[in-house]
Amino acid sequence: MKQLNTQMSVSKSLQLQWQLHSRRYVSTKAHYITTPIFYVNAKPHLGHFYSMTLADVYNRWNKFNGRETFFTTGTDEHGLKVQNAAAAADNTDPKLFCDRLSDKFKELAGIGDIKYDRFIRTTDPDHLESVNAFWKIVWDKGK
Repeated sequence: MKQLNTQMSVSKSLQLQWQLHSRRYVSTKAHYITTPIFYVNAKPHLGHFYSMTLADVYNRWNKFNGRETFFTTGTDEHGLKVQNAAAAADNTDPKLFCDRLSDKFKELAGIGDIKYDRFIRTTDPDHLESVNAFWKIVWDKGK
C-alpha cells in the first residue's frame, strides 16, 4: 500500500509540474472548441465520430492544463438536402426528421463519452434569434 501511495504522489507531482510548466507558454483566455456542425441529411458515421473525438481530446487536454474551455458540437438542420432526405424517408416532416437524426448524433457522442458543454442545433430558438440579430446588423450596416 505504501508503494501505491508513493506512486500516486509522484504522479500528482509530475502532473503539477507539467501544469506549471505549460502555463508559461499558453494564453489564459478561454478556449472555445467546436466540431463541425454536422449536416443531418443522413445518419452519423465514423468521420463524425472522429471529429468529435479529436475535439474532445483537445478539450480534455486544455482542461487538464488548467484552462477554461467551452466545447460545442451539434447539427445543421437547414437546406434543400435535408428537405429532400426527409421526403425520401417516407415523406417525413423535415423537423421530425432532424429531431430523429440529431438524437442519433447525441447518441454517438454518448457512446464515445464525448464531454461537450453544449449540443447546438441550428433550429434552437436562441440560435435563430442570434442569426436574425446578426443579419439585421449586416443589413443595417450595408445601407
